[in-house]
Amino acid sequence: MHSTDIAHAPTPEPATGDRRRWFALAIVMTAAFMDLVDVTIVNIAVPSIQRDEGATFSQIQWITAGYALAFAAGLVTGGRLGDIHGRKRVFLVGIGGFTVASALCGLAVNPEMLVASRILQGAMAALMVPQVLSIVHATFPAHERGKVFGLFGAIVGLGAVSGPLLGALLTEGNLFGLEWRPIFLINLPVGVAALVLGSRFITESKAPRALKLDLPGVALVTLALLMLLYPLTRGRELGWPVWGYVSMAGALVVFAALVAYERAKGARDGSPLIELSLFRVKSFAAGIAVQTVFGVGLGVFFLVWTLYMQIGLGWSALRAGLTGVPFSIAVSVAAGMSVQQLVPRFGRKVLQAGALVMAAGVLIYLAEAEHYGLAVTSWQMALPLVVMGAGMGLIVAPLTDAVLSEVPREHAGSASGLINTVQQMGHALGLGLVSVVFFGVIDEPLAPDEVGPAFVDGFTHALGWVAAVLGAIFLLMFALPKRPAQHVEGAAAVEEAPAAGEKEPELVP
Repeated sequence: MHSTDIAHAPTPEPATGDRRRWFALAIVMTAAFMDLVDVTIVNIAVPSIQRDEGATFSQIQWITAGYALAFAAGLVTGGRLGDIHGRKRVFLVGIGGFTVASALCGLAVNPEMLVASRILQGAMAALMVPQVLSIVHATFPAHERGKVFGLFGAIVGLGAVSGPLLGALLTEGNLFGLEWRPIFLINLPVGVAALVLGSRFITESKAPRALKLDLPGVALVTLALLMLLYPLTRGRELGWPVWGYVSMAGALVVFAALVAYERAKGARDGSPLIELSLFRVKSFAAGIAVQTVFGVGLGVFFLVWTLYMQIGLGWSALRAGLTGVPFSIAVSVAAGMSVQQLVPRFGRKVLQAGALVMAAGVLIYLAEAEHYGLAVTSWQMALPLVVMGAGMGLIVAPLTDAVLSEVPREHAGSASGLINTVQQMGHALGLGLVSVVFFGVIDEPLAPDEVGPAFVDGFTHALGWVAAVLGAIFLLMFALPKRPAQHVEGAAAVEEAPAAGEKEPELVP
């Protein structure tokens, strides 16, 4: 899950006897599940969207990157809006908008409309998702929240496994001759039900002393990201024009302006969008770097992987979806073990082992892809995918806790919001880099018999980059604390840490 600024907003302890709170929980969990599935479901359907709509490769990247970018840019803002205008109200606006955007995606008449609808969908998810944990905090007393976070973990695992399979079944099933469109249209009945029931069962809550929304900060973050990502995704197609390099260099200037502005705003009225004092905490600064770089690696891998299996090897969406199941199961199992048994005993070493194990899985995959070429089978992929999944599980679950463990408690909310945001930004950046590390080594146009070998070659090239990224993560992790501080049960930080960590596996296809 993404979290929001809950640490700033102590709410009165809710009554335990109210049965309505379980309905409220079911509704917000359904919304969180919808978002999780939506991220992973699209990857599997990408090749059929490309065939059906005649989309270019850069449009294909924007169908996934546009969602991630709008989501990243809106997360912190979405959390703030909930604190100011009421979590229930913003949640309902978000879920209503998400449902409308899903309908627009499903009815898209061309790739441009699909990309625009996906960007709108990401922006609406950014309003909806941060409210989920705030509503849990406002609705459940402290002694029940552990149980609730356990349920969230189960939902994350379910979303990770079911997204690709659901995507494959809906795409292959070609319901009513709609091809890939049902992967978006399935959100309509779910969204409408959540809207109707949510307005009835969710209790409204606000921050007692809500901060003002920092609109110039939002504008600067969005502008800097667009200036960086747009040239990356379109550059290869347009022959790397000079304006692209100017724009990417300009993005660094805008990021610098953002830092200067946030510093001044913090000094002036104490309500910046980004709490810069957090970066003085060494473990937090290192953790943010790890999250960003990790997001880049995952963004590259998952899109390239689905293109390799479905376009390069010519597999069906269902076969590609089923091939990914060992990966999802390995992530879930390793994540559970790492938090409960390994991290309390071995601390930071578990995360570093995760980076090395995942890199080993990537290298095994690379060797197999080169050795077997187009003759590779799903069961041969199971070994590298289980190794990669186990490595990823060792990282994603305990990472947020490690990053937050030395953060002052009053900033736990904005810190975990920032962690989620940079991971989404990294993901969007990784999707942008696909045009460089994957399509950059594929010569177009390709004759039909050249497509397979070219995509295998592009896949192995991209895997080399992913392995290098994981090596960098291993080194960055030396700056994390050796052992995460033990939080006290019921404290804001305790509740924040699992909150932020639970959303991470949404990147698993």
